Amino acid sequence: MHMFNFIKNHNNDKFYKTINKIKNLSNLLSEYSDNELKKQTQKLQLKIKKNENQEEILVEAFGTAKEAIRRALGLNLFDVQILGSLVINEGKIAEMKTGEGKTIVAILPSYLHALQGGHVHVITVNDYLAKRDSELVKKVYQYLNISIGLVQQSMTSEERKQEYNKNITYITNNELGFDYLRDNMAINIIDIVQSPLDFAIIDEVDSILIDEARTPLIISGPSEAPINKYIISYDISKKLDKHIDYEIDEKARNIILTDQGILKCENILNTNNLYNLDNPWIQYILNALKAKELFLINIHYIIKKQEVIIIDEFTGRIMEGRRWSDGLHQAIEAKEQVEIKPENQTLASITYQNLFLLYRKLSGMTGTAKTEETELDKIYYMEVQEIPTNKKCKRKDLADLVYKTEYSKWKAIANECYDMYILGRPTLIGTTNVEKSEFLAKILDEFNIPYNLLNAKPKNIAREAEIITQAGRKSAITISTNMAGRGTDIVLGGNPEIMTKIVICNHLSNILNLNKEYYLKEIEPHIKFHLDKIKKKDIKINVDIEKHIETQINSINSDKEKNNKIQNIYLEILNEYKALFTKEKQEVLKLGGLHVIGTERHESRRIDNQLKGRAGRQGDVGSSRFFLSLEDNLLRIFGGDKIRNLMQSLNIDDNTPIESNILTKSLDSAQKKVESYFYDVRKQLFEYDEVINNQRQAIYSERRRILKSKSTRDCILEYGENTIDEILNLYKNEDTNEKKMLLIQKIKQLLSINDKFLINNILNMKIEKMKYFLYEQLVITYDLRESYMEQLRPGLIRQLEKYYLLQQIDKAWQEHLEKMIILRESIGWRSYGQQDPLIEYKNEGFQMFINMVTYIRQTVIYLTMRSRLIVKTE
Repeated sequence: MHMFNFIKNHNNDKFYKTINKIKNLSNLLSEYSDNELKKQTQKLQLKIKKNENQEEILVEAFGTAKEAIRRALGLNLFDVQILGSLVINEGKIAEMKTGEGKTIVAILPSYLHALQGGHVHVITVNDYLAKRDSELVKKVYQYLNISIGLVQQSMTSEERKQEYNKNITYITNNELGFDYLRDNMAINIIDIVQSPLDFAIIDEVDSILIDEARTPLIISGPSEAPINKYIISYDISKKLDKHIDYEIDEKARNIILTDQGILKCENILNTNNLYNLDNPWIQYILNALKAKELFLINIHYIIKKQEVIIIDEFTGRIMEGRRWSDGLHQAIEAKEQVEIKPENQTLASITYQNLFLLYRKLSGMTGTAKTEETELDKIYYMEVQEIPTNKKCKRKDLADLVYKTEYSKWKAIANECYDMYILGRPTLIGTTNVEKSEFLAKILDEFNIPYNLLNAKPKNIAREAEIITQAGRKSAITISTNMAGRGTDIVLGGNPEIMTKIVICNHLSNILNLNKEYYLKEIEPHIKFHLDKIKKKDIKINVDIEKHIETQINSINSDKEKNNKIQNIYLEILNEYKALFTKEKQEVLKLGGLHVIGTERHESRRIDNQLKGRAGRQGDVGSSRFFLSLEDNLLRIFGGDKIRNLMQSLNIDDNTPIESNILTKSLDSAQKKVESYFYDVRKQLFEYDEVINNQRQAIYSERRRILKSKSTRDCILEYGENTIDEILNLYKNEDTNEKKMLLIQKIKQLLSINDKFLINNILNMKIEKMKYFLYEQLVITYDLRESYMEQLRPGLIRQLEKYYLLQQIDKAWQEHLEKMIILRESIGWRSYGQQDPLIEYKNEGFQMFINMVTYIRQTVIYLTMRSRLIVKTE
């Protein structure tokens, strides 16, 4: 009743009736053979071609997919999962709590869209999840004759093209964005890899569309910025004093130089202007100060193999290959005294907002989106719909405890961990960065409490699957940096399937001496007994163990493999673990389930909700509690004074926490302020990028037109005529013959006209006659040029034209992007003159774009008409 009440209240029985029809049809299909079920795809495609009733097609498609899921995975979809699929199919966001099976929910709308002939992109936050999810759904789609693609970071262009051409493609947001940009830099139509942007289903939609949307995607090439400037600037930053030479704006994460600071820098550098455009220093010094004050090792980045690698503040994962832009990464490299890699010039860029708005239909799913529904609606036009849990959530979210000092807070957290460990309750502690996670680990070492640590350090990432698999076991203590986007449920008692895979993989790696980075500290003796049956001869050397085991497991139910030793051992160990973990789950449930500890309130309530959501999956019992201190960043920056004054007036000592309504309201208010601030940051980024986006679409569509065209003759003539029109418009407004003659000389030079008589008589013509005369000259000159080129080598003129067109468009666009970045940085000062910076940016950006287009046309015409080719003869 819990779920259907929701549907009746919100959708007037519409979904209730549809879900019932889907279930009834799925029951009928359960009588079909596998072959008959496969034929459903062809049958439905025929119905779609005939344009039959849309609702009936939806019911039949969803019912077919539901039955395929039952056969492939042994799962009978819950009503709430079908509801989530219907919401996604309408282009909305389905908010489904952790453990409700979001991955499976995407199958139904994906199948329907693939039947309609569209390309479906299922977008995840990392390569691991894309691979895991694609392998899972592949088993389902084998019953439906639908092809599944997977795009991974390491793939070549040719491999990507093949994967995009499949009906449904699993991909990360990064790879999708970079493929889009690379496609729009391609110099040949066959180099384009991406399928049309038809329908996207975004997993962890809030993480991708909100958290990632602060930073644009950028493809860059080497620039010639001097390296020594970063070193000099960092040395200067060490000589500058906080509050005297510069101020820190912690809310905006920005540095402001004082007048005294500017003078001090100018004296050290022996210059009279830090802002000199010919030799600017200001950006280098500000970046050096940001590196010194705002970007800290083991919080914002780690050093790995003498490289500065960014830590994603939302997921706690390291971001290989990503670099901060505008010289910030180089400033941090100077600070850490590692090799400073050259700054890059932007070749192409796009924000996630504008990338995803290119899709014809956009939808998504997540555990937490309701707090950001205004932004999702205003920018992406997506409505958030809450989906009730299959079983009522029994998690208890206990009141926050606030301590006076950070030291008292960590002491209380350690005591809580100790209590839970002695009690036997599995506990997950969420920390905000690597440094804090390692600090807590040291405290637990002092208490002699065993724990697992999961953070951005490579040695810990390698053990991620094992750590998460065991996090729900009795007495397990797990310390983790942000749990957002981990994509793995914590199963109480332990996850037998994953555990079995891990122990077999590790054992095989050991006997083959493959030096696995992770291993199981303890394997129960009876499990070890089964593993010892595997010998070297049972598996080929140098094989990818994980892939091999996955293949063996997937073929257990097929007739291809029978009496395979590894399969038999897998089933024996799986049964052992199932029995062990089922018993352990009952014990953990009696103790109160998983206990989640938050060590700091995050900037966003959504991230806190994700951490809490790890407990209480599928109706399990569980609890959560946040331990805070007045020295935490959020409270210190946004409104901790009220609470501090309250604690002092009540004379509360350091070891006594407080919990009150005033406190909760103050914390919520602080988080709303931060959320609002970052929404404004993203909104501003979106509004400014919208100006470039319109220009980007014009340039990219022109490039695509040129790439696809078999003959560029019409394009060149069109460019020529437009160039003539532009120059004649200037000619019309000139008042002296001397200036007019200069413009005629320009046309003569561009079109390569050498007839002196024509040029001398052109001044006496009326504008209209002059225009058509020059059009004629353009065609005559062009035809002569074409015939000359064709004699040299047939088809050469076409190749040359395409080369000039693409080369000049790309060169001009890159220069234009650089100018737009400089304009964006300087435009803010206009507000002091009572001008709206955004309007000024739009106007000047438009004028710069017009100038760029004019430059492209004139350069292409000049090169096409005047280039000289030397043909080598043997």
